[in-house]
Amino acid sequence: MNKVSKLSLVLASALAVSSTAAIAQSKDIKGSSPTSGYVVDLRGNVVVDPFGLCWRTGYFTPAMAIAECDPDLVAKPAPAPGPAPAPGPAPRPGPAPAPAPAGPTTEKVTFAADAFFDFDKSVLKPEGKAKLDDLSSKLKDIALEVIIAVGHTDSIGTDAYNQKLSIRRAEAVKAYLVSKGVEANRVYTEGKGEKQPVADNKTKDGRAKNRRVEIEVVGTRQIKR
Repeated sequence: MNKVSKLSLVLASALAVSSTAAIAQSKDIKGSSPTSGYVVDLRGNVVVDPFGLCWRTGYFTPAMAIAECDPDLVAKPAPAPGPAPAPGPAPRPGPAPAPAPAGPTTEKVTFAADAFFDFDKSVLKPEGKAKLDDLSSKLKDIALEVIIAVGHTDSIGTDAYNQKLSIRRAEAVKAYLVSKGVEANRVYTEGKGEKQPVADNKTKDGRAKNRRVEIEVVGTRQIKR
């Protein structure tokens, strides 16, 4: 067969396919629902031209693509999941953590004492020193915060004189405590003069009780468990 005959045969085949496609497309447009993206023949097969190309309809969208005609538009199936890894050995339980040690607990403590003086004197009596010695020994077991020494007098004398005398008595107590190792900046002194009596100034015994220094110690100590 010569070249002219071969070319004529190809053209004739193309025209035949085109005619069939045109008829099928016309039928699809007139009678079928727009659900097919490709032209089909009377038997429902997708029309393919001599060059292997499918004929798309006017309704075609990428969602209508099929693998035979548009493999690049068809979604690829997800790869099958591989086998799950074999579970490893369970970790050995470690030793239970030791309970945290309980922190030290503290409590507030206060001590009180009185130091007494002779009339018109700011020198500590031996009884007063003994009380301060006992007080100093108790300070070893606490964390000292502050010591307050407040001096007082009886009512004999002027208010101004008694005020100064009460301060001297408080300072005498501070000096003695410092000599026993107490930090000076922990001891505060104050004088009240004759304003706060604890007994009747009309009697000798009452006046002796009013010639005093009241000492208060404030600190904390640990509670043993």
